[in-house]
Amino acid sequence: MDTAYAHRPRGPRVPAGLRAPFSGRTWREFLYLLLNFPLAVAMFVFTLVAITTGSGLLITFLGIPVLAGGLTGIRALGALERRRARALLGLDVADPEPVRPSRPGLMGWIGAVLKSGVSWRHALYCLLHFPWALFAFIASFTLWTLGWLLLTYPLWQWTFPAYLDRSGIQLGWDGSGNGIYLSTPAETALTSVAGLLLVVAGSGVIHGLTQVDRIMVRGLLGPSSLAARVSELESDRGVVADTAAADLRRIERDLHDGAQARLVSLAMDLGLAKEKLAEDPEAAARMVDEAHGEVKIALQELRDLARGIHPAILTDRGLGPALSALSARCTVPVTVTVDLDHRPAAAIEGIAYFTASELLQNVSRHARATSATLDVWHTTDRLMVLVTDDGHGGAHTAAGGGLAGLAERLDAVDGLLMVESPAGGPTSVTAELPWRG
Repeated sequence: MDTAYAHRPRGPRVPAGLRAPFSGRTWREFLYLLLNFPLAVAMFVFTLVAITTGSGLLITFLGIPVLAGGLTGIRALGALERRRARALLGLDVADPEPVRPSRPGLMGWIGAVLKSGVSWRHALYCLLHFPWALFAFIASFTLWTLGWLLLTYPLWQWTFPAYLDRSGIQLGWDGSGNGIYLSTPAETALTSVAGLLLVVAGSGVIHGLTQVDRIMVRGLLGPSSLAARVSELESDRGVVADTAAADLRRIERDLHDGAQARLVSLAMDLGLAKEKLAEDPEAAARMVDEAHGEVKIALQELRDLARGIHPAILTDRGLGPALSALSARCTVPVTVTVDLDHRPAAAIEGIAYFTASELLQNVSRHARATSATLDVWHTTDRLMVLVTDDGHGGAHTAAGGGLAGLAERLDAVDGLLMVESPAGGPTSVTAELPWRG
């Protein structure tokens, strides 16, 4: 026997369409649609009563707290709906933003509830969901129940002659007034086949009906797109702040361990040379000569550090020359292609430069490559940076790695990092940045 063939995974023998009526997902969705009707009636009545009563009492002071209390109850109903959708539909919708009073006290809370768009979106859900729940309940219950009754007809056909003095389901009457019944084995089999078709179709209809519920729950009971965007920006701001703090710590460490330590040593050497100048001029000259070499090294370290903060060539001449100079310092040959008809915003240009710098550093340190390419171009609204190498591959954006931190930095400015690096190579890393020219 062919071993490879023997261990080959076999696909399901039953088509997915025929398995759907018996799957747990379909029955959970059907239960969701069944519960829709009584819950939708209760939510519709509560919302209608709360809004009409509160609105009617607005001519008095009682209308405002009554309306706020009603909206609070409606928000609680929305929370119940989110939990029901999570349990039966597998729909995980985040809770919307809570009520945030602008001032303490009861009046501050009432004002926040009335001004909250979440409260009114929940109320809109309760009003719109009722007619849809009624239709979905009738359609799913009728189709699903009829399908299963016909499918299982051979199992309960015996009840007709036993209790109703009939041979089977009556379809009508013939010309002589006699009843037409589904009673022969062939008719019974056809009835069961028709039931199977209805059940299969019903599972698809149930799934389609719950898709509408998913849209309504996600759109009206979840956080608004504006609130989600604000939350995303707050998270991105935290990432940017953490990144800036890490960069400052790196610069401080580089200064302390590099140029500062070298300058301290240089000052001590010059002090010793000054002391020896009178008694041993030749030794003092050698020490001054060594100090001169140390000065050159310190200056180079400061230049490298300044280049790491923001290279002057990038500001003066743009991405093309800056990336060419950057690639010249890479330990493997890099082919640079920059196709930009004009320059993006300075911030985006700087992020693109440092993205390319970090990617080329990864090539130098980890890829064991013999060559690399760096391509930069401009699409309609995106700045694209592509770095490829012929190394051993295996790069990833898993948490804790350098590429994960780079991906977070790009995400903070609505950017994107895509890595394609199979084992054995080659590696291709694409960075997308918003074009803000």
